[in-house]
Amino acid sequence: MELLKKLWSEDDGQDLIEYGLLIGIITVGAIASIKLIGPKVTSYFTSTNTALP
Repeated sequence: MELLKKLWSEDDGQDLIEYGLLIGIITVGAIASIKLIGPKVTSYFTSTNTALP
């Protein structure tokens, strides 16, 4: 019973879970922005490449 109380009251793993969620949210945001901005960057590079002699 004492072990269960100790395990229930500990919150050491909470920080790890919060950091994991934060990294996951940042990763999803980065991937989404790259997918949205990627085609525009490609078109800029293509137009610049064709303009060069």
